[in-house]
Amino acid sequence: MNKITNMKRYHVAKVYRRDNPATTRGRYREFYQCDFDIAGHFDPMIPDAECLKIVHEILSDLQLGDFLIKVNDRRILKGVFAVCSIPESKFITTCSTVDKLDKMPWEEVRSEMVGEKGLSPEAADRIGEYVRLHGGLDLIERLLQDPELSQNKLAKEGLGDMKLLFEYLTLLGITGKVSFDLSLARGLDYYTGVIFEAVLLQQENEHVEESVSVGSVAGGGRYDGLVGMFDPKGRKVPCVGVSIGIERIFSILEQRLKASGERVRTTETQVLVATPQKHFLAARLKLISELWDAGIKAEMLYKKDPKLLKQLQYCEHTGIPLAAIVGEQELADGVVKLRDVAKREEVDVPRGKLVDEIRRRLGP
Repeated sequence: MNKITNMKRYHVAKVYRRDNPATTRGRYREFYQCDFDIAGHFDPMIPDAECLKIVHEILSDLQLGDFLIKVNDRRILKGVFAVCSIPESKFITTCSTVDKLDKMPWEEVRSEMVGEKGLSPEAADRIGEYVRLHGGLDLIERLLQDPELSQNKLAKEGLGDMKLLFEYLTLLGITGKVSFDLSLARGLDYYTGVIFEAVLLQQENEHVEESVSVGSVAGGGRYDGLVGMFDPKGRKVPCVGVSIGIERIFSILEQRLKASGERVRTTETQVLVATPQKHFLAARLKLISELWDAGIKAEMLYKKDPKLLKQLQYCEHTGIPLAAIVGEQELADGVVKLRDVAKREEVDVPRGKLVDEIRRRLGP
């Protein structure tokens, strides 16, 4: 382990999925993901709270719309299943069915539990009393007083940590976007404690006729036993982490932009230097050099005599907001014709004031 006992790290890299996901919903077998993890022995729930704060900050800054971060704890689930008389051998398979509650009605989930997973109807009904609950500190306090859960060691530990987590989240100011949801199970069986998943809430607006549905956009949890599996001495390294689904987020943005008719800007170029006439390459080169020297992000087409229509269409296609047009008349008058590409409006600007006018229009 190189004597490293504590670590906080993030990276963006390719990951791979073993199943056959629905690509139409932004799920791929090979995709990019941003991971953030905290490893080491720390006091309970402090790193976990930071991970949730990071998810909240990312989704807020991306302005993807309203979202909710669901949290649960594997120990609470195990306690619930124990008091519902579900054998340990059926924990993973029952978890995978419970995890479908956000996509299927309870009647279908119950039917799968009984018909495919072999649970008794009575056991399935008892599970349903718990896994359909969601809330905050009030729910946690209520479950801590539950006559059966309070007698289960794992459930009691999990609920105690969940209460502590929500107290920290209150101090971090994000409980309005976090829900304690007992249906959250997450399919990976290496999670040992708190688990979480962020979902975009379905919504309709003036641009999008149908709500965008691509499932969760972030997920993670505590995996205290995983890293130690690779230590020759079997030393335990507690870890908690979260993954942000970059490509799933991109698919949402692409769908929304397509539905709204907005054009995606594919370049940071601020100004295209153009000309309406032939034999003005020298004039364009002089002007673009002035803009570059002033720190303006400018470009021009790599042709000696491009047609003005082609130049303006290039601006529209790539999202370049301004075109600085120089021709015979502009040179004679000592001005540059500055065109607002979106509004298709033009104004003559004295050459010496061009940089200031461009900066004024582009804003801070």
